[in-house]
Amino acid sequence: MSVIIKAEGLHKSFTTLKNVKLEVLKGISIDIENEKISVIVGASGAGKSTLLHLLSGLDRPDKGKVLFEGNEIFTYSDEKLSKFRNENIGFIFQFHHLLPEFTALENASIPLMISGLSLAKATTRAKELLSSVGLSERFDHKPAELSGGEQQRVAVARALANNPKIIFADEPTGNLDSENSEAIHKILFDLRDNLKITFIIVTHNPLLVELADTVYEMRDGLLKSKVKN
Repeated sequence: MSVIIKAEGLHKSFTTLKNVKLEVLKGISIDIENEKISVIVGASGAGKSTLLHLLSGLDRPDKGKVLFEGNEIFTYSDEKLSKFRNENIGFIFQFHHLLPEFTALENASIPLMISGLSLAKATTRAKELLSSVGLSERFDHKPAELSGGEQQRVAVARALANNPKIIFADEPTGNLDSENSEAIHKILFDLRDNLKITFIIVTHNPLLVELADTVYEMRDGLLKSKVKN
């Protein structure tokens, strides 16, 4: 088994407005296999999204380690951690967070230009990405002119912009109907098979759970079981 991410003893707490300490993660250890789709399930409030944020380096734990390909990412400065995310990680969220004033092509191009590509090269690459998710006829459409499924496909293309080794997805089909959900699922599994991308997905979608390589269940801030392997 090739492990791309290894987490050890992750703890994370937040302080409420009433100054009450809320312990969200209570010592989680997990191994994420390379080139697999790992799904995390559990009730709302179980800590799934918080775990995703720590595994991806979006947030730092109170205690514990996350090793990415053997390197402990929380020893990095904030600047180096940001660079690490930009070079290795893609994100897909339930709410696509597309910029409404920009076209699909521009939304997919922006991360490429941020990473240093020229406008011409970023545009060419963005066209390839959008075509790969079935949006070759939608380059010039703004988010309001796209269906929910199409908007999420733009978000997938954007997540692929910098050739990530791993993509984190938080309820990627949570706002979609069954037909659009299945289309997104097919794209994700094709990406795993064709580009060898690793996925960690938080979801309530039973079909995605059924299709996943590995399924973990979270309950009350703890990883209770490996439901499927």
